Amino acid sequence: MRIKQKPEDFSVKESYRFDEVDGGRFRVYLMDKQKLSTFDAVTRLRDAFGLKPGAISYCGLKDKQGRTEQIIAVDGADVDMQEPDLRLKFLGRTNKALSSANITSNRFSVTVRALGPESVGPLNSAAAEVNRLGVVNYFDSQRFGSLKHGQGFIAKDLIRGDFEAALHNFLAKPSELDFTEDAKVKAFWRDNWGQWDARVPFEGTRKYHRVLRSLRDHPKDFMKAFLQIDSDYRAMQLFTFQSFLWNEGVRRYLQLMLPRESLFPMRYQAGTLLFHRDADANTLRVLREATFPLLAPDTTFKDPKVEEAVHWVLSREKLTLADLRIPDAERLLYFKHEERPLLSFPHKLVVGRTQPDEINRGDIKVNVAFTLPPGAYATLVVKRLFHFAYTEETADDIRAQRERTARIIEESQAEGAPSSRRGPPVRDGERGSERPGATSSRRPQTRDEERARSPRTEFPSSRRASSSRSEAPARRGAGAAREDETSSTRRASSSRSEAPARRGAGAAREDEPSSTRRASSSRSEAPARRGSSRDEGPSTRRSPSEWAAAPARSRSASSEDDVSASPSRGRSLADQANAPKAPKEAPPAPLGFREKARQRKANKEIARAETAAKRPKSRKK
Repeated sequence: MRIKQKPEDFSVKESYRFDEVDGGRFRVYLMDKQKLSTFDAVTRLRDAFGLKPGAISYCGLKDKQGRTEQIIAVDGADVDMQEPDLRLKFLGRTNKALSSANITSNRFSVTVRALGPESVGPLNSAAAEVNRLGVVNYFDSQRFGSLKHGQGFIAKDLIRGDFEAALHNFLAKPSELDFTEDAKVKAFWRDNWGQWDARVPFEGTRKYHRVLRSLRDHPKDFMKAFLQIDSDYRAMQLFTFQSFLWNEGVRRYLQLMLPRESLFPMRYQAGTLLFHRDADANTLRVLREATFPLLAPDTTFKDPKVEEAVHWVLSREKLTLADLRIPDAERLLYFKHEERPLLSFPHKLVVGRTQPDEINRGDIKVNVAFTLPPGAYATLVVKRLFHFAYTEETADDIRAQRERTARIIEESQAEGAPSSRRGPPVRDGERGSERPGATSSRRPQTRDEERARSPRTEFPSSRRASSSRSEAPARRGAGAAREDETSSTRRASSSRSEAPARRGAGAAREDEPSSTRRASSSRSEAPARRGSSRDEGPSTRRSPSEWAAAPARSRSASSEDDVSASPSRGRSLADQANAPKAPKEAPPAPLGFREKARQRKANKEIARAETAAKRPKSRKK
């Protein structure tokens, strides 16, 4: 089972309300974002339009991995952004900043992938259980990103009064799973901690400029530097630890309320969660009406089992309720008590039909849609529906998977592909059968490449002669005389060598296949190039009188070359049948990237020279 493989797989639409006032102080926008957290989107808008911290308010935080719609309010500024991953639509004005009171519900549409056909039956029964029993209203893994990225609970450092450790976890603790500019900035300060005048060579340092400016002015005042962090982010650090205590307390509370066989576990980023399969009518009524507190120093209890569960959790953390405060910064950093419902019930739950999964071939996908109250996590509903197929991917799992992928890539590269400059790897059985002169074999050139490599002349046969002369040294160095020439090739060569005589003094046939014409011309004129015609340059032009005599010379040279290049021509059929056959050469290796680049460059230079030669020369006095 997999979710959020594509941004469209996880869609959230916020239902909202606000008092619209003409000419109000705050401008309200509908923000459509994709693959961005709410913090990232607000920070981008604030930086793009030069807004102060706190100028943008919103109702709640939305998932980063997905496509979400939510409203924001901008204080005293008219903004507009239309980018692929962030769009704004103006809705109206109001006189109040937005808060969680402005949101009524969230509508989710989630596509679940990588399912097997056996998942259809358990899914229907799980949907019936969710409608009847609800889902435990835990905080899910996305709330605990600091644990996934190795920062831990910054709130624990603040409770101890260790602001330097808290600031170090915030500013100098890069994640192994993060490859952005932000991770590079954190790695820089990890290596240069205390050297606040050092220059950071990365653009991602802009979000920390207030903190760094405070550290440069007051190098040892870490509390003052920490208070320069955005207030929403500071509050989120405390709320993350509160959420962890809430999850652990509810887990203990369910163990006190239900028998063990009625519960089943499920992993998440911060540990293990417990869900109930069934409950009697009385217990289910109690769970429906129950709430569990987000802990603070002023928390009180009405249910003794809730109090027992809270004390159990705090004793594990070696804390008390009185310890949940930040020394020396209680006015700016504090834990706030709040009651949170124990269960959440999805409304309008719809399970779609199964469809083939286009990403994970051979599997199926299912779309589920539902509505949740504010603060409830859609991923928990999905996990509860597909608990029979879901496994949580922790940071260690992701790290191990990347290591396996990197190891597989290294092994394939070590085994592998032949170099583009060398020929293909030779098998052990073929090493002894190679000819000593054959060093490499390339793919056959196309007709356009052959024309581009050979300089152009006035007559076709002269062009062929020029092309063969320019390629003769390469063929002689590579052992161009092949011993295993077939009889069909010899017949074609013989017929082509006599073609000029049949054509007389006319031009060479242009409809002759280019590969056959090149093979004929190269074999027929090789001895002449080695001998007296070696001094002829590739750009030699013939006069019409010389062109008339060219077919006869070509015929005689071709006949001599057929005898010299084909030793089997003078032997009997019996001798040819008993003669050992030469082994086949290895298939030609494709040209490498650099060879192709050099070839393209040479072709362009030749084409440029030909174009310049065709231009009429200016007659300047």
